[in-house]
Amino acid sequence: MSNTIKQLQWRYATKKFDNSKILSLEKLNILKQAFNLTATSYGLQTIKMLVVKDKSIRAKLVAHSYNQKQVAEASHLLVICIQENIVDNDINTYYDNIKNIRDTPETILKPYREGLMAMVSKMSKEERQQWSTKQAYIALGNLMTVCALEKIDACPMEGFVPSKYDEILELEAKGLKSVLLLPVGYRAEDDMFSEFKKVRKPINEAVIEL
Repeated sequence: MSNTIKQLQWRYATKKFDNSKILSLEKLNILKQAFNLTATSYGLQTIKMLVVKDKSIRAKLVAHSYNQKQVAEASHLLVICIQENIVDNDINTYYDNIKNIRDTPETILKPYREGLMAMVSKMSKEERQQWSTKQAYIALGNLMTVCALEKIDACPMEGFVPSKYDEILELEAKGLKSVLLLPVGYRAEDDMFSEFKKVRKPINEAVIEL
């Protein structure tokens, strides 16, 4: 069995973290880079990640997370956010970065730049947010896999009140909206869920080959 599959079998949605164990700066940096390297539509990156270490802030967030203690007990809380809106400057910045990093001539970039602007201009604000939210789920999946490979425990969460998170974390001032949570750290030795066998469909029921 490959190490990748072993680690994916090892991971589970951690219900209880050991709050005495803290991620090293090296491990935290891996997660930051993994988030930044996540594939996004057009490479536009209309998502951001907040890394919340402050325990006093996280203690306030528990009540708005349906009292899920992982938010406070984990080493860090990762909050995946979307931009409140996507504007022309976001697109221009993206293509300017391509020009600077790859030395791509503007004559080549111009039709792509204008095409993406035209596409986004036809979307409502709500549609832009939905589009960004889909990218956030890709990032969450990528982070969960990287956590497994790095032997970092994690618990993906949708169960929270975004409006309260936005208020406490002052996200509106940053032009952001919270959409997903990922507490990360190390499992407590007495978390009984870590010993549960995985329940999955047989491969031939989950995968169709043509």
